[in-house]
Amino acid sequence: MSGDASYDSHRHSRVLISAPASGAGKTTVATGLMAALRRRGTTVAGFKVGPDYIDPGYHALATGRPGRNLDPVLVGEQRIAPLAAYGAAGAQLAIVEGVMGLFDGRAGTEGHGSTAHVAALLGAPVLLVVDVRGQGRSLAALLHGFRSFDESVRIAGVVLNRVGSARHEQVCRQACVEVGLPVLGALRRDDALAVPSRHLGLVTAAEHATAERVVARWADAVAAQVDLDAVMSLAAPAAATTRWEPAAEIAAVAGGPVVAVAGGPAFTFGYPEQTELLAAAGAEVVGFNPLRDESLPPGTAGVVLPGGFPECHTDALSANAALRGEIAALAHSGAPVHAECGGLMYLCRSVDGAPMCGVLDAEAVMTAHLVLGYRDAVALRGSVLHPAGARVTGHEFHRTTVTPRAGDPAWVWAGAQPEGFVQGAIHASFLHTHPVAQPAAMARFVASCVKGV
Repeated sequence: MSGDASYDSHRHSRVLISAPASGAGKTTVATGLMAALRRRGTTVAGFKVGPDYIDPGYHALATGRPGRNLDPVLVGEQRIAPLAAYGAAGAQLAIVEGVMGLFDGRAGTEGHGSTAHVAALLGAPVLLVVDVRGQGRSLAALLHGFRSFDESVRIAGVVLNRVGSARHEQVCRQACVEVGLPVLGALRRDDALAVPSRHLGLVTAAEHATAERVVARWADAVAAQVDLDAVMSLAAPAAATTRWEPAAEIAAVAGGPVVAVAGGPAFTFGYPEQTELLAAAGAEVVGFNPLRDESLPPGTAGVVLPGGFPECHTDALSANAALRGEIAALAHSGAPVHAECGGLMYLCRSVDGAPMCGVLDAEAVMTAHLVLGYRDAVALRGSVLHPAGARVTGHEFHRTTVTPRAGDPAWVWAGAQPEGFVQGAIHASFLHTHPVAQPAAMARFVASCVKGV
């Protein structure tokens, strides 16, 4: 981190919501808490551990603020507390939703990037959400193991989820008493709290027609069955730190080029810090929706195409031929284009046979094979984002293949073939990166847009 970032004089409190494993109900409880506390007049900031783009969309609906990620693998552990202070500026409480199980982090490490890791970095207590279906007194053994596994992590309370009956709740509460952990709430089984899932997780908030009603149901359930005052009392005051600030990370270039950033239901996989850093670099950032808008924003000098689910919107994207043609013309003119994952697919000739922009002479096809994991990548050549040899840690998460190769590859990493495409001023790749770790890439992109104006 560079420059004179603001000192975090406002002390909010923090609590992390975790679980023994995925699927226990963390999103329901964390988002329900955010919305229920906001209803009571508490200003809440929502965070998600790891590279997940979907849960922060629900957090944003619940809090009325951008949902943000805290990922030590992607941004470095030294940035976690400053980013938390930045995202929670003006809030009274930060609620951080964990990833997978409490101690699950990057594969092959001892929990690096896990919720436990982030809890230790923030000095925050953990509220453990436990799916108690089929459990009774054995819950005590599970809690004892989790609490004693890592003494640097403080499990301070439990929320019982998917409780079957009053008797079941009583048995589970007694199990918690045996190990000395307070129960802050007990949620009964309720199919109405579920959100539809698909090939890469929950349906995003931007695509869910009733997402606001879903969040409201979560808030109703949590407000009725969780002790909100106890949660507030459980939260620990944040330690003072130097707050991350976009303007302190990057120098603005002259020229004020318009950078068009795709959004809407098909392109939801973007970190809010990306647009904030682009603006700090001197760009005029303007959003557009490829499902609806038939032209790019006036004066567009560069385009950012985030990830998302274009494969679920192929008919509408393909039908918008006017915008596809305009993006193709802009790219062929030499204007900078940065495309990640879903954005890469949109630049291809087609996605599952549906015509797309045709900027890259390749086809994207959905498969049954999931590609998932962190990657330590090296840039094979200079581009509008990175100089040759730049080292970046990113994350892949897709079921799509793109063939044949179109342009020179962007990246290489251990155990894989070279990946991505660098074609003129186009940088397209399946690799998701977090701009906070590479603010110079945003400055380089904006500078490239100025040159092309």
